[in-house]
Amino acid sequence: MAKANVYAIDGTVKSTMELPSVFATEFRPVIIKRAALALQTTKKQPKGNDQRAGKMNTALYVGYRGVPAYRRTINVEHARLPRLQNRGALLYGRVAAVPNAVGGTRAHGLKAWETIVEKINKKERRLALKSAIGATTNKKLVEMRFIVEKELPIIVEDKLEEIAKTAEVLAALEKVGVGKDLENARGKIRKRAGRGKSRGRTWKEKKSVLIITGKNSPVLKASRNLPGVDAVTVASLNVDLLAPGAEAGRLVVYTKSAVEELGKEVEDRASSSKDNKSARETKNAKADSEIKATKKETKDAKKTIVVKKE
Repeated sequence: MAKANVYAIDGTVKSTMELPSVFATEFRPVIIKRAALALQTTKKQPKGNDQRAGKMNTALYVGYRGVPAYRRTINVEHARLPRLQNRGALLYGRVAAVPNAVGGTRAHGLKAWETIVEKINKKERRLALKSAIGATTNKKLVEMRFIVEKELPIIVEDKLEEIAKTAEVLAALEKVGVGKDLENARGKIRKRAGRGKSRGRTWKEKKSVLIITGKNSPVLKASRNLPGVDAVTVASLNVDLLAPGAEAGRLVVYTKSAVEELGKEVEDRASSSKDNKSARETKNAKADSEIKATKKETKDAKKTIVVKKE
């Protein structure tokens, strides 16, 4: 197994540790993108139009001739479209209720009942997550979007999880070798160019470091005010955090307990899948033996009946 340095919060190398097998997972960009997009669709809010929109009026189209002339809407030198009835002189006969009329319905409005969440198989999602974790150790891939100062992966002692002040978190991250990327992200905060400014999305910022801890700890809250920094536990890790914009290769700072937890989780899943497989095989074998016994009993019963008849 590959080994990696474990840094103290002052930036010195404290020890080394073996990396779990999840860090050696093959890079699968297509599966990572599929899983990231599937996760992004779960954040979308269903939207739809009121089915009565544009139709709450007296517009009527009478498509036959057997009506009085004042109600007739065909053969009166007008387009055959629904027109307002029982209105004043200015509005009477005005076209309404159709998409090409002022205030009419939308031609192809949004449907609230449409399925917008894209589903993905469990095994695909797990493989995408493992592949995205493995991509965090690929220096060439990470350097395409982030400033890398040290060898990857960057693993820090568990004291990082106990830090409760934002200034202390910033100082520790600078010492372990991600300070330049944090400075770069801080300098790229800019105002959005577009309508989103009036909808609560005024500012845009660049993605920077992702901090992964083994358990819920003070550093998760202390680091959330740093521009571009995300902090999450191993249990809450997903592809969207490891591959922002569906592009893998994020600059990640792991704590030692987080790496150990990743190894345990992979082993537990592997052992549980083996247990499930053996349980299924035992169940199938038992079912097969019961079917064979039933067939044998039926065959013996038929033989007995034939003997009695003779």
